[in-house]
Amino acid sequence: MLLAVLAAALALPAVALAPPQNAQAQDARTRPRPATAAPQLSHSATELTVKVPRSRNAPGYEVHLTKAQLSLRTTRSGATVLSTAAPDTGALRFRTAGAWQHATQVTGWSWKKGVLTVTAATTAPGATVRARLTPAADRYQLDWQVTGVTPERLGLAYDLKSAGHWYGHGEAQTPNGGPGTDQPWPLDSGQVVHPAFGPASYYMIDPFWYTSTATGLRVGTGHVMDVAINQGKDGLGRFDIESADPYRATVYVESTPLDVYRDYVGTVGRPAKSDATYRQYAEPVWNSWAQFYTHVDQAKLLGYAQDLHDHGVTGHALQLDDKWESDYGNMTFDPKAYPDPKAMSRKIHDLGFDFGLWVTLWINLDSDQYRYAADHGYLLADAADPAVPCKVTWWNGTAGIVDLGNPDAKAWYEGRLKSLMDTYGVDGLKFDTRFFDERCAPHEGYQPTDYQRLGAQLADQYDLQGVGIRVHWSGAAHRAGFVTRQVDKGTGFDSLRASVTQNLAISTIGYPFVTTDMIGGSSGRPAPTKEVLVRWAQSAALMPLMYSSTSPVSTVDVTTGRKVVYDAETTALYREAIGRHARLAPYIWDQVQHTLKTGDPIMRPLFFDFPQDKAAYTITDEWMLGPTVLAAPQLTSAPTRPVHLPPGRWYDVTHHRTVPGNRTILAYPTPLNTTPTFVKLGTKETEKALKAFR
Repeated sequence: MLLAVLAAALALPAVALAPPQNAQAQDARTRPRPATAAPQLSHSATELTVKVPRSRNAPGYEVHLTKAQLSLRTTRSGATVLSTAAPDTGALRFRTAGAWQHATQVTGWSWKKGVLTVTAATTAPGATVRARLTPAADRYQLDWQVTGVTPERLGLAYDLKSAGHWYGHGEAQTPNGGPGTDQPWPLDSGQVVHPAFGPASYYMIDPFWYTSTATGLRVGTGHVMDVAINQGKDGLGRFDIESADPYRATVYVESTPLDVYRDYVGTVGRPAKSDATYRQYAEPVWNSWAQFYTHVDQAKLLGYAQDLHDHGVTGHALQLDDKWESDYGNMTFDPKAYPDPKAMSRKIHDLGFDFGLWVTLWINLDSDQYRYAADHGYLLADAADPAVPCKVTWWNGTAGIVDLGNPDAKAWYEGRLKSLMDTYGVDGLKFDTRFFDERCAPHEGYQPTDYQRLGAQLADQYDLQGVGIRVHWSGAAHRAGFVTRQVDKGTGFDSLRASVTQNLAISTIGYPFVTTDMIGGSSGRPAPTKEVLVRWAQSAALMPLMYSSTSPVSTVDVTTGRKVVYDAETTALYREAIGRHARLAPYIWDQVQHTLKTGDPIMRPLFFDFPQDKAAYTITDEWMLGPTVLAAPQLTSAPTRPVHLPPGRWYDVTHHRTVPGNRTILAYPTPLNTTPTFVKLGTKETEKALKAFR
């Protein structure tokens, strides 16, 4: 019947910006496009207007700068698509002596060689703002600074509604538990309050935001930012930098959000390769963390592996997570818990899994390696007193961090890793924690942002087994092509829903190879219910990769210490989700190859493919997997769910029928064995996708 449906369906110089960080990674579609006609400036008593004409590949736009109080309003085809905040907040803001000030009246301007330079008075006595706007066909650069005083912070503020809805950012801190249990989508539908938004953060974040009006903002900084989007429901987007350095922002102006995304990827670079192999896309990786947390030992790990094997719950690797070392940083197995780690590794391999280990660059003060590393200068120095090692507190105690900027420290650490892997037959690693902390000083000749690159280069030498790594912010992180795993989630439906919108956020800031947190969640919460575990597996099966931990056979509730035994249906439905994902692997692998050519995300919001579909911009529980598969899994305990279908003709996988798009099915039945999934008919990938769902 599928083939019959398929057969029936088929029968029917201008001014340019400074060179981006990764010019070699760009193609003609993503690099800054020169305007076919030069930008023009007009002015009146109240306004300066920079007009960039429409070109073959760009829609054209205008930037209006008010003179009475410096503000910026961007228009496209006469309609406003982005505006800075109202005068009482101020557009170009800065904090000095503990108080916020902002630019006011324009006091002078010049237009030379296609660059507009303005000066403005401010609300701070003796302080002046000097700003430069450099237009190109599909974006403009806004650079500005404060003179006369030394500011503590510089910031831009925008009226959120002027640009429709806002997206991007990555993992968002929110008053409602984000990113663990809350990830608003769009961002303005909730509140984002992220005061330590920076390159050393453990969160997967980038200083890039885009909107439903097809504008985008990228802040070029290596400093910590304070980002607030609709904080207190104030309707503002505030993007502040903790530095007096000049503020450098790029504003993209395009025809669709996907075009904005492509411009951004053209700036930071697309993946040069996929770190994960075909098998790692096709099969889940199993990790011990949510199954045992730190209450793990050799016998428990082998019982876990045997149980999965005996119940036909397959996977390509089994990883031993946190708490295998005698002390953190020793890189030696605790002999009480692991009497024969070589035999343990052999048994895991005999069961058909690769063997992986959790590792970190953080060495606890009570480790027998800490003194050695400190004495040899292998640890990051303290920012306040570079004569002593930096000490950082984390979830496992107090530690120093191996300094990857020190070649000797890096060689020492890598030598210990390789010896560990060779000795115990370790196939891959899960790198955890961060590579830098703001309390530390970078090695001479390096900046804090360099440690994202250094961490990426280190990890790139090892098989990360499909769990990936959490590096971000620098172009090196984008180009490395790592799988990106989310921050730990809870074990309820709220976290499952957050895992979906968070993947949409991460994959659309340039990290396309996404997976959720471990299926079923973790975070030391009660074990997931049968319904949450099954629904999470069904959802993850329609994402690029599956990252598993909680066994669908049985687990331990960490809050009570009691064993939780799932029924046979749980195991069967989880196994079915794994099978569906495996059948989708050829299609997913095609999308990986497409991403390597274009940078386009694999898992993406509906409006990337259907920008004219207004309903698509606020849908939080559906996504496109490539251009052909629409996923709409049940993410609640309800017996039905609404399913929105964009324009086109769709094949309903569950009911084996063709249905028209451009409508919403209000109550699609979702018994526990049903995952609403649709295949778009008439695409180049339709046949391969339909084959996966037979």
